[in-house]
This record gives sequence, structure tokens and C-alpha cells, in this order.
Amino acid sequence: MDFTLRAGEVHVLFGENGAGKSTLINVICGALRPDEGVILRDGQPVAFRDVQHARSHGVAAMFQEFSLAPQLTVEENVFLGAEPRCGILLKTGDRRARVRAALDRFGFDIPTTATVAHLSRAEQQMVEMTKALLTDPRVLILDEPTASLSQKETEAMYGLIRALKAAGVGIIYITHRMKEIEAIGDRVTVMRDGGFIATVDVAGTSQTALVELMTGRSFEQFYPDIAHRPGQTLLQIAGLTAANGAIREASLELRAGEIVGIAGLVGCGKSEILRACFGLHPFAAGQITVKGQAVASPTPRGMLDLGVAYITSDRRSEGLMLMRPTRENLTLSALGQKVLSWWGWLKTRQESGFAEGLGTRLRVHPLDLDKLVVKYSGGNQQKIMIAKAMARDTAVFLFDEPTVGIDVSARVEVYAFLKALVEAGGAVLMVSSDLPEVLNLSHRLLVVSNGRIVDEMARDDISEARVLHGFFGTSAA
Repeated sequence: MDFTLRAGEVHVLFGENGAGKSTLINVICGALRPDEGVILRDGQPVAFRDVQHARSHGVAAMFQEFSLAPQLTVEENVFLGAEPRCGILLKTGDRRARVRAALDRFGFDIPTTATVAHLSRAEQQMVEMTKALLTDPRVLILDEPTASLSQKETEAMYGLIRALKAAGVGIIYITHRMKEIEAIGDRVTVMRDGGFIATVDVAGTSQTALVELMTGRSFEQFYPDIAHRPGQTLLQIAGLTAANGAIREASLELRAGEIVGIAGLVGCGKSEILRACFGLHPFAAGQITVKGQAVASPTPRGMLDLGVAYITSDRRSEGLMLMRPTRENLTLSALGQKVLSWWGWLKTRQESGFAEGLGTRLRVHPLDLDKLVVKYSGGNQQKIMIAKAMARDTAVFLFDEPTVGIDVSARVEVYAFLKALVEAGGAVLMVSSDLPEVLNLSHRLLVVSNGRIVDEMARDDISEARVLHGFFGTSAA
């Protein structure tokens, strides 16, 4: 692998999940040691012993999977391992002041004493960014930095990146979003199968060319045309108000054969609607109806029995058992079903064949039923999580960020699965922070602001401008 980073540029690493991007940046930031080759820093060879050694040479990284201690506070996380001290005593006042100054400098409005576990994913991302920037790096690695950010927060991130560029910081940027590459990228290095394919200028390279370099095959339609043949109402919520106030008087209807999208800024309550429907958040008022049956107090087990599946946005913490085999993850939601159970005993012979069928259907590749899920790429982990939802007779799918952290090729496969699912009569309620995704896939689109559904658009009325007006409460006129 060959790679060169210049001062004051954003150099995008582009490739499918499993192409080697994470391995490369782990070598650059000192988390892994290369077996062969050399790293030159300002023209001089360096061999980083560990991450702290790399930081001392001005190399810092912010990874997609956070390196935060959830039970510690924001200020404790930012200075973890590098706490200001006076002898053996921590200088807590100095630490708090420095963290507050850093958060203000980068435009992050987060309490320094808040416990990280209680922050939203977007706020955790801001803490991770602050931690990386506090060392004043000359080389900054950003792995999917906007994956959990709203449009407004993404623009603020772009502004920060442009300021760092102007200060001469070289930025290695990993993203699967084409719009981000065009917005802030200077050069792109494409990787495939662990190797170097090409380095090209962003300005002179089309999206189609980039995807063809990444995949090694021609690029066809990205967002599929999904037939809209709405049938019976499978899910209905009326006047739903969450106990914690995150949702207020939300009402919607989801029918067989359609995708209903939900868009909104981070923290607006859009994900909470899905979680309340699945019984993960208690609600104070309102009614949920599944296939005409009122559900007074939904629970995950009860909703699964009714044919409702929830696919979380956080596959590592909520969606998968990372340190368990693929087979167990694929069949997890079907345990207790007749196909796999006999009087409380697991039918182990049937389990492997059942799991293999699910993995093959979702194109998990290479499929190894005994392989730990943590060893798969992000795209394959996402497919396994979706396949798990298919293990039952499921009619309603609640997708929270269906393509978060997966590459273009895996996205196309997930979109194809959604198309097949809906055209076979399934119903999808989908939350997505990727605005082009939710605009192009939705048959109907709901906009959420401050916990309320403020707009609903039919397919022909969906537009980016109208959605953004709903986000910020401005007049479309």
C-alpha cells in the first residue's frame, strides 16, 4: 500500500468494507505495527510503538467506533491517560476549564460533567473529536466523522475541518458518502482488497468513476425504483407521547407494500418513535395498533410475536453479540420458534441450515457460521443484523439508520433487499440521517422536529427544500 498526505489537504480514503482502510489508519496512528514497508513523517522514517507515541509525533485519530469510557464524564474522557496533575493529585479545576475551552472553541455545546453513557451518539462523537483535537495534531485521521450528525452539525464539522486545513493540518478522511467527498475532499485514494488502486483529484473525478475504481465493476443505478402498492394497514400509532417527552402527540400509519421514511435533526425524537413502537421507550399517552390489534404496553418479545422487528442504529452495542459465532447471531430472534425449538430444547441440526439460509439470502460474504461476528466488516455485520430480523415471520420492519457505517457496495445490496422486502408485501418504517437516502427511498416521508411530526409528504411532493424547512421551522413559501 502506498499513500501520501500533504499539509493542509483533506485526503479521502475510499473503499468497500474490508478493503483495508481501517488497517491502514491503525498502522498510521500507531495502533498496529507494519510487517514491511516504511512510514515517513516530514521525510524522516518513524516506527510508532503505540498510539501515544504517534500522538507525540502529531498524529491523532477519531475512529467510527468510539474509544470512550461510557461511565466516565466528558472531561474525564477527553483527558483520559493524559490528566493534568500536580504530583500525584489531579488538577480537576484545570482539566474542566481546558475541556470547556476546547468544546467552546470547536462549537460543541456539551456539559463537561455529563456522563458519556447519557449523551446521544452525536454528542459522543463531539467528545471523541475534542479528544483528538486537544493534542493540536498535524495529522488528523477522521473515520466517518459525520455518521451520526445532523445536516446542521455536519456543516459545522465541515467548517472546523476547513479551519484545520487552513492551519496546515493534513487530514485523512474516511467516508462512504459521495456528497462529503465533493464537499471537502481534495484528493481520493481508492483501496481494494488491501491494496492501492489509484489516487485521483476530487475535482476531476466523477462519482461513477470513483465507484467503479472501488468495486472494479461498472456502476449502475444507486437507488432502486421500488414499486408502491400499498395494502392493509399493518402499524398505526395515534397521539403517541413518550414518558420522557422525546415524542409528543405523534401519529402515523404504515401499510403493507410501502416505505415510510422519517427525517429530522439529531435529537429531534425520530429514533425514539421507532423505539417506543418496539417497547424500548415507555410512553405516557397514545395508542399503538399492529394489524388491527391494540397494544397497550409493547415489549420487544411481544412485538416480535406480532411480526414487528426493530433494526437498531447501534449494531455493536444493541444489535449483535460481537463475540459470539455468526450462527448464533443469525438465529437469535428465532429461538423458541418451532423451526428451532422442541419443548425448550434447541434443534442444533436444524440451526446451522437455518442460519446458512439467512446468511445466503442477505449475501453475507464470505459466510462462516463459526466465525465471530466482530471479525466481519461493518457491511457484513449490518447484513447479519438484518438477517436476524428475517428469522421470524416478520411483516413490519423498523429500520433505524439502515446503512450507517457501510460502504457504497453494501448500501446497494441493502437497498435491493428493501426493494424485495416491500414488493413482497412487507412494510418498512425507516429513520435515516442520510438525506438523499430517505428522499430517494421513501414512498411517504415524515419530518420530525422537537418531538413532533411537523410535515408529511407523498412521493411526488418530497423535496429536499421542503424537508429542510420542516427541520428548521421556516416557511416553505
